[in-house]
Amino acid sequence: MGKNVDPPAAGEPVGDVVNLREALEERYLAYALSTIMGRALPDARDGLKPVHRRILYGMQILRLDPGTPFKKSAKIVGDVMGSFHPHGDQAIYDALVRLAQDFASRYPLVDGQGNFGNIDGDSAAAYRYTEARMTDVARLLLEGIDEDSIDFRDNYSGDQQEPIVLPAAFPNLLANGSQGIAVGMATSIPPHNVAELCDAALYLVTHPQATTEQLLAFVPGPDFPTGGIIVDTPETIQEAYRTGRGSFRVRARWSREESARGMWVAVVTEIPYGVQKSRLIEKLAELVDDKKLPLVAEVRDESAEDVRVVIEPRARNVDPAMMMESVFRLSELENRFPLNMNVLVDGVVPRVVALHEALKQWLDHRRVVLVRRSKFRLKQIEHRLEVLAGMLIVFLHLDEVIRIIREEDEPKDALKARFALSDVQANYILDTRLRALRRIEEMQLRTEHDGLVAEKTGLEDLVADEAKQWKTIQAQIRDIKKKFPADKGVGKRRTTFELAPHGADFDLSEAMIEREPITVLVSRKGWIRAVKGHQADVSGVAFKGDDSLLISLHAETTSKLLLVATNGRVFTLEGSKLPGGRGFGEPVRLMADLDEGADVFTMFVYRPGAKMLVVSYDGRGFVAPQDEMVGGTRKGKGLLSVDAGGRVAVIVPADGDHVATIGENRKLLAFPLDQVPEMARGKGVRLQRYKDGGLSDARVFKLADGLTWQDSAGRNFALGGAELKEWIGARAEAGRLPPKGFPKNNKF
Repeated sequence: MGKNVDPPAAGEPVGDVVNLREALEERYLAYALSTIMGRALPDARDGLKPVHRRILYGMQILRLDPGTPFKKSAKIVGDVMGSFHPHGDQAIYDALVRLAQDFASRYPLVDGQGNFGNIDGDSAAAYRYTEARMTDVARLLLEGIDEDSIDFRDNYSGDQQEPIVLPAAFPNLLANGSQGIAVGMATSIPPHNVAELCDAALYLVTHPQATTEQLLAFVPGPDFPTGGIIVDTPETIQEAYRTGRGSFRVRARWSREESARGMWVAVVTEIPYGVQKSRLIEKLAELVDDKKLPLVAEVRDESAEDVRVVIEPRARNVDPAMMMESVFRLSELENRFPLNMNVLVDGVVPRVVALHEALKQWLDHRRVVLVRRSKFRLKQIEHRLEVLAGMLIVFLHLDEVIRIIREEDEPKDALKARFALSDVQANYILDTRLRALRRIEEMQLRTEHDGLVAEKTGLEDLVADEAKQWKTIQAQIRDIKKKFPADKGVGKRRTTFELAPHGADFDLSEAMIEREPITVLVSRKGWIRAVKGHQADVSGVAFKGDDSLLISLHAETTSKLLLVATNGRVFTLEGSKLPGGRGFGEPVRLMADLDEGADVFTMFVYRPGAKMLVVSYDGRGFVAPQDEMVGGTRKGKGLLSVDAGGRVAVIVPADGDHVATIGENRKLLAFPLDQVPEMARGKGVRLQRYKDGGLSDARVFKLADGLTWQDSAGRNFALGGAELKEWIGARAEAGRLPPKGFPKNNKF
């Protein structure tokens, strides 16, 4: 039984009453800030997140410099977790592993020994099996950390100090990139080539107002550790770096290799950054099995140390570029790498920066580090000069100093009083060993003294002169560039730039269709079929019952056919999918969702770039590009909007500069084509005005060639440009009776 709790008596203190909304907001904001500042976003100055900075500093304490013996990763992870990073050991080890992977980091910061995973996506061995030490790049990031170059803060337990930022003598933010997801924001920075970054930084030092566009002359784009080809346009890349947001299309690098019996294969040697090869191969195999890659027969992984993925074509006459385009379109052999340069500016403010600002953050930090290291060295020199001054006094009065030390009860005070020495000097003299008092030491001390005085003068000039500071930084940057030359070794550019092939936008699903001539026949009752070859005479073709021929046109199996219904909708049919010439074909309604009451009006072969004049029965129309008519669904696309009871009257090629229209009232009008608007769909504008009836026919012609027509007997007539003057007017006029000889059926 639970105890009954009485309510508090009047005046008795109660617990604090907290507004739940405010409490949640306050706590969630604290969590969000912790994630942004302490976990997900890199510092713009050294390009590191706290976990990476703590790993490197932990290795510094363990003296794991390049060239020293390796230590167990477990030791490193344990020390970092115990001293600086109070989070899961696996999180620390995963971060350490990524810093060691040459396919994940462009310039690895950790030199790993053992199994550190691979590009297939296999994970590293447990940390008790692997060993690690720092690389030369990590050493550069830590250079001068013991010389008061950066600020330290208490660690989580308050018993040790950890660096807020590293000195970073290497442009790590852009060279190695960074990815992370915080609360409400993310970062994604690709790796770059350090030699190019050094060139851009040197230019920025001499031209502080340089724009991102100018810096892109030195840094053309990312340089991924896994190579690949970036197929974006220079304009797209420039816009991405200017705004700090965008993405890069990265394609695999491949080449054609000849094989036995005239066959060939495509061999992929570099895959896009961040793509797991094993998952890529599985996906490609699935696409081949599902018949989604009709040009590909087989995919094999023949990789050893290097990547080698073999793609075998279905037949030897397949176009290699076309086959690879189909593979790029459906697989991760082409991938998008996002750019979102969201960093902690000055280590404090999260902001998206452009390329020039990212470089400027590093350069400004290097200047701060240089000044602080110089001041630290000045203090060391001043201390040493003070000591040397005391030692020189000893050499001048050596016997007296020895007497004081032997005879006086308080030799320190006696020395200070006798020779006007400071505490520091007196202590140093008393701590000096007898063997250091040889005559040769005096010469060394005087030489050292003169050298330190000269160095002090130089450092004082450096601290006081900003121009000298930038010259020193330029020299440091040139040294980095020498360590990572652009023409060899790890500094050589791996990712190249190309424009995507011109045929990239074509429909590749047709690539396996054999190109053959066909004659397409459509009956008045809406039955369609394709007869092999281009039939000149189709009068002998049989139809069902009282059905008859409506449309006959020559096409090819690879053609797209545009079918226009009487209600103004247009449908796209593929020549390869039409029923054969045996029998009566199939109803069009099985391939296109024609509305009730709508019938087939006309059909023509799609020609890219071609335009059509589309006119309704009430005389309204416009010019429509065929490219806008093509669709991929059975429902079709709206083309000409017609009123209830209305219909399409004419659709003809818009090849020419003038339009001729004739109404059922037997009035002919001609006017310039540029008076007719070009539209993708709609109702259009009035082409000719009628009191009674509607449009009978229309056509587009060139005024220089004149207007031609054919009478009922099949004779051709033509009216030249000068003879047409009385019929040429403006759009929407009524027109005049046609010339003598014009057909009685009012058709051209």
